Amino acid sequence: MVSSLIGLVVYLIVIGLVFWLLNYLVDNVPMDEPFRRIAKIALMVVAVLIVIILLLDFIGVIGPGLPRVGRV
Repeated sequence: MVSSLIGLVVYLIVIGLVFWLLNYLVDNVPMDEPFRRIAKIALMVVAVLIVIILLLDFIGVIGPGLPRVGRV
């Protein structure tokens, strides 16, 4: 349990750094405002989905890998 919690924290830190860098890139790349807003929204949606999948995997609802409808 402790090792999986440490793994979850490490994943969250790495994912946070990656999305922070992507957000920094979106801010510094010259593009029009509507495209910048769309890119930031897309980044946030992807980040939230990844965190939700990691948390579901941590509590044991889904297994590692892609989620499946039924378990065999």
